Amino acid sequence: MRALVTGGGGFLGSAIVRRLLGRGVEVVILGRGDYPSLQGLGASICQGDISDEDTVRRALKGCAVVFHVAARAGIWGPAAEYERTNIRGTENVIRGCLQVGVPRLIYTSSPSVVFTGDDQCGIDESTPYPVSYKTDYPRTKAVAEQRVLQANTPQLQTVALRPHLIWGPGDQHLIPRIVDRARKGQLRRVGSGRNLVDTCYIDNAADAHLLAFERLAPGSPLCGRAYFIAQGEPMPLWDLINRILAAAQLPPVTKGVPATLAYAVGGVLEGWHRLFCPTVEPRMTRFVARELSTSHWFNLDAARRDLGYKPRVTVAEGLERLSRWFAGSLLCVRDAH
Repeated sequence: MRALVTGGGGFLGSAIVRRLLGRGVEVVILGRGDYPSLQGLGASICQGDISDEDTVRRALKGCAVVFHVAARAGIWGPAAEYERTNIRGTENVIRGCLQVGVPRLIYTSSPSVVFTGDDQCGIDESTPYPVSYKTDYPRTKAVAEQRVLQANTPQLQTVALRPHLIWGPGDQHLIPRIVDRARKGQLRRVGSGRNLVDTCYIDNAADAHLLAFERLAPGSPLCGRAYFIAQGEPMPLWDLINRILAAAQLPPVTKGVPATLAYAVGGVLEGWHRLFCPTVEPRMTRFVARELSTSHWFNLDAARRDLGYKPRVTVAEGLERLSRWFAGSLLCVRDAH
């Protein structure tokens, strides 16, 4: 069997690639890099951009399933770039699957597609999309998710997974931002610090995708549906952040700002940056202020029932692994000097 993983060189994508290779699946990665470590494990590379229809169709040939992980992430940047990658790229994948006969599409979405900026406690998949978004990432991911779910037919079975705030050793997005700001003395608790958030350790996120791979078939309850994926361990966000900082041998965050002030500052900074330095991400935005100060955790019953999802790595175990990874990274730096 042959599988395509778009964005297979990224944090989640590479974890999925390794699992597929471990099962003896032939894996093709569609991405813009070379990924020698994954090539060394047996993956082949189709180098190109997800927004190019011919490249996507070429990568899909001979595949029995596609894991569409590639996306433009982040909270800042030209709307056209988010639309090009997240919407047009997804449309290219759907069209390519239909043209070359790929029967299964597993799409990596995000809980942010239904984030309203208010507390979301124990919400399930019946939660509607909001009428507006504060930033282009969730907006374009929501459009793409809807395209994927609407594309479900007997010829193309589709499912969308919504892992929340993926973290763990090797993360190049979330944890580096936290650590970098903490080292610069720029990290501040936003709001009371009591808001509960459920996250997703990298191994659990990858496991969910492999479960979808096993169970997505004609007539499956997965077909045309979205699923929240998380730890099932909601905890105060700032407790988790401080535990991540402890794993990196950094002191906890002790200073804070009111949520309303952070939101107001975010709005001012967004306006300033759009006018005078549009390519530079503001230190605070309205979306980030809401993300850091509100609760967002999910009812995972549907994923447990239909996917057989059960997180095998707890937050505590994930933090222990993260601590060992940080220690190894620091040791490598010291040895290099």
